[in-house]
Amino acid sequence: MTSISPSHRAHALSLGRFIDEAPSPYHVVQRSIDMLDTAGFRPWQPGAGAGRWFLAQDGSVVAWIVPDGAGPTTPFRVVGAHTDSPNLRLKPHPDANAAGWRRLAVEVYGGVLLNSWLDRDCGLSGRLAFRGDDGVSTRLVHIGEPILRVPQLAIHLDREVNERLRLNKQDHLAPVWGIDDGSARSIIDVVAASADIGAADILGFELMLHDVTPSGLIGVDEELLSAPRLDNQLSCHAAMTALAGANPDAIAVVALFDHEEVGSVSTTGAATAALPARLRLIADGLGATADEHAAALAASLFVSSDNAHATHPNYPAKHDPGHYIACNGGPALKFNANQRYTTDAVGAGLFELAAERAGVSTQRFVSRSDMPCGSTIGPTVAASTGMRALDVGVPQLAMHSARELCGAADPWDLTLVLAELLSAS
Repeated sequence: MTSISPSHRAHALSLGRFIDEAPSPYHVVQRSIDMLDTAGFRPWQPGAGAGRWFLAQDGSVVAWIVPDGAGPTTPFRVVGAHTDSPNLRLKPHPDANAAGWRRLAVEVYGGVLLNSWLDRDCGLSGRLAFRGDDGVSTRLVHIGEPILRVPQLAIHLDREVNERLRLNKQDHLAPVWGIDDGSARSIIDVVAASADIGAADILGFELMLHDVTPSGLIGVDEELLSAPRLDNQLSCHAAMTALAGANPDAIAVVALFDHEEVGSVSTTGAATAALPARLRLIADGLGATADEHAAALAASLFVSSDNAHATHPNYPAKHDPGHYIACNGGPALKFNANQRYTTDAVGAGLFELAAERAGVSTQRFVSRSDMPCGSTIGPTVAASTGMRALDVGVPQLAMHSARELCGAADPWDLTLVLAELLSAS
């Protein structure tokens, strides 16, 4: 007998399936488009007005609903999240055989918890660029079988490993994928075959390791969700689920960006003109002047949804003692006086009212004053658009691990509040 409701359980299992089917940012976008298609969204067309629309590029997608009757000054209600997660990614020349082993050269992407990738069965995913009939074509690839492993050094050869574990990113994180038999076989041959493309036609690739153990509910009462990439695919899934069922008065928008974990400065990151340009496209479809669009933005709200740190039971001193954050305690508003998070008093009030309407409990997170604070896309988007913004996230443990943990009830509660915010006028 679980301690979470059937709705919470069903949503958590749906999230687990979403994550397992989306091992890379490009797969997150594809799964999001699948959800949008089912909900009646269509690719944007120039001059589009009322309706359900989306635009996708690489690892980013923006989707929106313009309700009937929307005008040039109708405000926006925007939820933002990011599609990428810290991991290990193949270098351009990936084959690095050594000591009789087939081995791969990898680069660390983002703030990886390095030890979490040791002795873990991994697959490969991402996208391939290949020679097509009309130039360069792309195709997603997802090898879900355990073909890779980063083996840890035995304790007999490092007697102090339990007192200090030091991993060199260049030397110690190379995964093995078999015994070197002296042939010229490359990992790209394997990936190309899985995608039904000739290896000679591969022009480029963006490939990354992922944990192949399926997501699932754990704990004696199955009240926890164990999965890779909860940060931040949980928010992507919640936002798309909320948007798919929205019937808004304002213009409801979900923006999923890539490269948040490395600073968001890219063609598909939040620190570009991508979102302001999309909002301007929507405004143009409504015939808005520059002044009218500025007025709409001034009345708008941006919700940055990115997971929060739950209070760790083994390291309580790492958390602010006055701000205990519990898994299954509801989504947590995130505060920082130095604007690493954007939540202000009014934004917090808007979120709390939405949570009351949804019947959801909330929490308030702040870091210890003597520890540095992380950040999100919230400050970046607030600065580029001038919209009021707030930061919120589902509490979790083991953030940036190859395997993360959250409460199984919180993802659905977050979705309910996001649905209220997207539907509010």
